[in-house]
Amino acid sequence: MRTRRAATAGKLTVVLATLVLVVTGCGGGPSPRVWAASVCQALTPWRAEISKLTSSTQQQMTAQTTPPQAKENLVRLFAGAEQASETARRKVEEAGVPEAERGEEVSAGFLGSLSKMRDAYGRARDTVDRLDTAQAGPFYDGVRAAVDTLNKEYDASALDTSKLNSTELKEAFDEVPECR
Repeated sequence: MRTRRAATAGKLTVVLATLVLVVTGCGGGPSPRVWAASVCQALTPWRAEISKLTSSTQQQMTAQTTPPQAKENLVRLFAGAEQASETARRKVEEAGVPEAERGEEVSAGFLGSLSKMRDAYGRARDTVDRLDTAQAGPFYDGVRAAVDTLNKEYDASALDTSKLNSTELKEAFDEVPECR
């Protein structure tokens, strides 16, 4: 009876191991073209949203509003940019790791860059949210400082593609229609 159970457990282990390999695609990731298309599909709406939010932030900085109104609007805008960045990061993560030379490094670079951008927007949101709105001058000085810091952090988080060079992925990004 014991050997029968051991044999059954052994068969079950083999079946489960096979199932895991089938579900995970035998350890291989998506092709460079599939991965590039997924990444571009994640980044295109993100870029549009960030552009829209940046424009709205600039309008808010020059609008004739009270400090409490400006604070509410800026906090909402920065929260939207933070969420858009997280959504893009999650979609790039869901794209997996491309089956390409340096694919893991390239994927990690995209994820790291989007994480840093998300965090920069979150810090800007938190900074503006903590500002006192009792006096307009100090409030707007604080907003300018928060936006300056955001711009520096945003620039520093940009993906340095020269360090993530993969011929296969570069060609894929140049060829897939989603990236045009």
